[in-house]
Amino acid sequence: MSARPDLAPPSPAVRDLLAPGGVLRAGINLSNFLLVTGRTEAGDPVGVSPDMARAFADHLGVALKLVPYASPGLVADAASRDEWDIANIGAEPQRAEVIAFTPAYCEIEATYLVPAGSPLQAVAEVDAPGIEIAVTRRTAYGLWLERNVAHATLVPSESMAEALTDFIDNRRDALAGLRPGLLADLARVPGGRLLPGQYAAVQQAIGTPKAKAAALDEIVRFVEAAKASGFVAGLIARHGVEGKLGVAPAA
Repeated sequence: MSARPDLAPPSPAVRDLLAPGGVLRAGINLSNFLLVTGRTEAGDPVGVSPDMARAFADHLGVALKLVPYASPGLVADAASRDEWDIANIGAEPQRAEVIAFTPAYCEIEATYLVPAGSPLQAVAEVDAPGIEIAVTRRTAYGLWLERNVAHATLVPSESMAEALTDFIDNRRDALAGLRPGLLADLARVPGGRLLPGQYAAVQQAIGTPKAKAAALDEIVRFVEAAKASGFVAGLIARHGVEGKLGVAPAA
């Protein structure tokens, strides 16, 4: 894995804003299996997302406390409750009302799974009258669909497992999701297939509550250096998610 980016230390004011008391609290979305790929014996999350948080804490010269959440919606909900100082989460306009985001550090392709015999052949064909799309509520790709779907009907569920069950049991026309997750879901959908291409690239970024937005430039500096130095690519390789996660382009 490439060395962590070599950056000049932040100002004391930025360090105190982001890590009062010398501890950086990092909100971690446990439901993204590409960014959180396991747990330690103590139960702490392991993966690209925790490692990015750890590297940033090292850059600040402070200790790190991981604050796990079961879903990205819960991470966003906590932004105004002073539960975390940074969070690794999909950057979406709805979340930007309470969270200041860096540019993305990695991207994940989002597409659709369709059942056996489906006439749908392309992503663009899914947004049509009469089409029902099963989707997980408050995910980054679900929020994108809420903003952009004009003709199809979104049928939200509270979890990815519930969305898959709804898709199967209620014979929805498509299941929205991240391509790596949908590939795993194919095992439960005989004859199903993933549509080629993508309707969106979910961009994983680092956010900080709007109350700490004065420190955003420092976080952006770290993210851009982490991409340029090969550090993010190294994390992707280390955690075995090459071909599933991609390094986001420079801002």
